Amino acid sequence: MADARGVLVTGGNRGIGLAIARSFAEAGDAVVVTHRSGQPPEGLMGVRCEVTDTASVDAAFTEAEEKIGGPVEVVVANAGITRDGLLMRMSDDDFDSVVDTNLAGAFRCARRASKGMIRARRGRIVFISSVVGLYGGPGQTNYASSKAGLVGLARSITRELGGRGITANVVAPGFIETEMTGELSDDLKKKYLEGIPAGRYGTSEEVARVVRFLASDDAAYISGAVIPVDGGLGMGH
Repeated sequence: MADARGVLVTGGNRGIGLAIARSFAEAGDAVVVTHRSGQPPEGLMGVRCEVTDTASVDAAFTEAEEKIGGPVEVVVANAGITRDGLLMRMSDDDFDSVVDTNLAGAFRCARRASKGMIRARRGRIVFISSVVGLYGGPGQTNYASSKAGLVGLARSITRELGGRGITANVVAPGFIETEMTGELSDDLKKKYLEGIPAGRYGTSEEVARVVRFLASDDAAYISGAVIPVDGGLGMGH
């Protein structure tokens, strides 16, 4: 394999983010996860970070670089929140907070990471979106908007920085087996499964493998792409 790289995964303390972080660590990379509270997962380095705050993002990257002993070469922007609600009842705060975390938070991390990547003339930025970003979801105008926005973000970064050995791509998971989906009722699970051509939920590890591929040398000529990992649910991305 290639030399170990510095990898930062936002929201890497649970769910899909944790699977991504562990996948990079198992491959020999130096991995730091961001978390808002508590302790980092066992075996992984962690830094506190609030992605809605520029100063917090800057400090987290600086601390991560110290822990890694070098620059952050791979950034996976995974941190996200939901505040679902019907359009006519959704408050400005419910809309703004989701967009500020999911979309602007990813922008802040990419902006901070780009400084070192431009100097090094290499880098990998991967945004974790959702099938909902392009498929839509009732009660999720805020979440879907934030996740769709990541596509424009990645493609604009690609046009700006593509000539400097930097790629920016989007991974759009569908229904993935996590604590969240585990709490769904059997009737709701059955309904969701009927819409998935693969006939099953995905695993966090399946998402992690795609992220690792996009961060690898094998994917050096892939940028501005949206890769669905959804069993065929959102075909047409």
